[in-house]
Amino acid sequence: MADDKKTPSPKPAAKRAPAKSARRRAREAALQGLYQWLLAGEDAGAIDAHMREQDGFGKADKAHYDALLHGCMQEAADLDAVLARHVDRKTTELSPIEHAVLMIGAYELKHCIDIPYKVAINEAVELAKSFGGTDGHKYVNGVLDRAAEDLRPTEVKALRR
Repeated sequence: MADDKKTPSPKPAAKRAPAKSARRRAREAALQGLYQWLLAGEDAGAIDAHMREQDGFGKADKAHYDALLHGCMQEAADLDAVLARHVDRKTTELSPIEHAVLMIGAYELKHCIDIPYKVAINEAVELAKSFGGTDGHKYVNGVLDRAAEDLRPTEVKALRR
């Protein structure tokens, strides 16, 4: 007589998170540096040196990191002016994480034309999910979506048709 009991099938292997891209690592390092800069007002050179010593920095896109960290610091007033039109309070009253994420997103929208605007926004949302408060990513998404209309009007209009 055949055994009607089936052998339980093995559980599927746990899915591994996809490896982080070099640009994602660059954004994370820049975010951490900007956070330090916004909180403590430390010298850009000291922050940069500290970030380069961190584990995993060797896998980051260093050129993109440099552009983000130093570009956001140098253009902080201009980026805040862009963001100010779309936030519900002064940028100095935002959490430092949300502020830094929004600066990175606005910088990429303004200067990194090779990155589609939806990708720049999504990357900022992912940073906010990883490092920010519970619903901070929703706020970041809304602000950058509106900022994209100012910074990349042609691309936004073309995609929304």
